Amino acid sequence: MNKADLISKIAEDAQITKEQAKLSLDSFVDAVTTTLKEGGKVTLVGFGTFSVTERASRNGRNPQTGAEIKIEAKKVAKFKAGKELSETI
Repeated sequence: MNKADLISKIAEDAQITKEQAKLSLDSFVDAVTTTLKEGGKVTLVGFGTFSVTERASRNGRNPQTGAEIKIEAKKVAKFKAGKELSETI
């Protein structure tokens, strides 16, 4: 399912226009993104938790040349499925 499919599904289920569904989805994504940027986490009980973790720097290899390269440390988004979601799938 891509974003357009999700917007259509939300609009159908909530009986709203696709434009309203798009605005709602964009608002949700913006809120999660802003919270994660600030170092917080977003918990949706039964669905899951979005959080940020720190990935340490490490050594890797260039697959074309085999040369060793240094991969810098960075923050990455993480999602942990909630109990209800895990049981459903």
